[in-house]
Amino acid sequence: MAGRGGLLMLENFIGGKFLPCSSYLDSYDPSTGEVYCHVPNSGKEEVEAAVEAARAAFPGWSSRSPQERSQVLQRLADLLEQSLEELAQAESKDQGERGKTITLARTMDIPRAVHNFRFFASSILHHTSECTQMDHLGCLHYTVRAPVGIAALISPWNLPLYLLTWKIAPAIAAGNTVIAKPSELTSVTAWMMCRLLEKAGVPPGVVNIVFGTGPRVGEALVSHPEVPLISFTGSQPTAERITQLSAPYCKKLSLELGGKNPAIIFEDANLAECIPTTVRSSFANQGEICLCTSRIFVQRSIYSEFLKRFVEAARMWKVGIPSDPSADMGALISKAHLEKVRSYIKKARMEGAQILCGEGVDKLNLPPRNQAGYFMLPTVITDVKDESCCMKEEIFGPVTCVVPFDSEEEVIQRANNVKYGLAATVWSGNVGRVHRVAKKLQSGLVWTNCWLIRELNLPFGGMKSSGVGREGAKDSYEFFTEVKTITVKH
Repeated sequence: MAGRGGLLMLENFIGGKFLPCSSYLDSYDPSTGEVYCHVPNSGKEEVEAAVEAARAAFPGWSSRSPQERSQVLQRLADLLEQSLEELAQAESKDQGERGKTITLARTMDIPRAVHNFRFFASSILHHTSECTQMDHLGCLHYTVRAPVGIAALISPWNLPLYLLTWKIAPAIAAGNTVIAKPSELTSVTAWMMCRLLEKAGVPPGVVNIVFGTGPRVGEALVSHPEVPLISFTGSQPTAERITQLSAPYCKKLSLELGGKNPAIIFEDANLAECIPTTVRSSFANQGEICLCTSRIFVQRSIYSEFLKRFVEAARMWKVGIPSDPSADMGALISKAHLEKVRSYIKKARMEGAQILCGEGVDKLNLPPRNQAGYFMLPTVITDVKDESCCMKEEIFGPVTCVVPFDSEEEVIQRANNVKYGLAATVWSGNVGRVHRVAKKLQSGLVWTNCWLIRELNLPFGGMKSSGVGREGAKDSYEFFTEVKTITVKH
């Protein structure tokens, strides 16, 4: 609906209806710095209404067969696919919700959102239960799984619909009802999806979306006694707060947090494949993906050659307005985040590191209307110590550090020497080395000679401070259900 000044005004979606809110937040267009739309500034009252709607919908939805729920998810996938271009435009900068390029929204974000519903619509039909016999006692034991109840789903701003649907799809496929809180910075595509739910046959109250901030909506949601499980993707400090608030209720938690992901490039790596892929893994989506590479370890014998070619390739990446199909990178999410990322470049300079390209080195060319946007060039840092904050902390921007190493044992120790353990990449033509190094890295995911090739059947998640739990076909099903063991004596 149209709001103040003709700008888009979003509404909460509760119990199958769009409901206005008493106060609103301004949402900014990252490519211009101007207000784009108004987002509900919801609180406890709206969360309570969503809990009531989800509670009322749970008995009917959970009693449906997996086949019936699967059909609803398939219809929703079809409707999202039919709206792909409209959703891609909204997810991108063209209609201002984010700095994401239209190309990435068209080729990754929205197709993956569609696939999330298709995938879990299929996988819910293929789970099996366990059964054992104790003939000497005349007993048969078997397990059954049942949906947990109301699921709180909190998704981040970097991949809005992609990650929101990654949570909604398995939750409702398993028979739960959900209350989702998208990031207040990127709410439009979630609101657009709500318009398709009734048409897909999703009953009122099965999916509720409450917009707003973490302190107001998030805290009310995760501390609600009738919400038994929480799936969260975001920062470690927020995860710590969620853990504290939910602890008195012993809630089920799935926490997918940050990463400080290494790429390890051995001297026998195929640089013709490695360099363009590592540029992409470092700077895709402005580096605003938890799986992006931010530490590149290169074996010393090829370090100079790699660095020269990598910087040349990074300079070829086009930073432009997100509606430009030829742009490789758009704008960062907010002014505050841009300043945070820039602060790491300043710290690196103060520590004596070299900035080989990007911020403060190369000129950023933008149209006059976008001069106030939150843009930044791909930036490569060298001569940086492992103890530097640039090598330890998640920057979450188009910044990567490149350093040399000598031996396999040394680089494994250095790669593991951070508090995070989400993802890593290894580049080598030696199959034995690839398996050996992958096994020793403290990472939930290791890609070798590739990046971001996902198999949704297998577990996704991190070690150490990168999170708790895993997501995927089997793991998500187990998280969104409770298992019960039944013994029958005959």
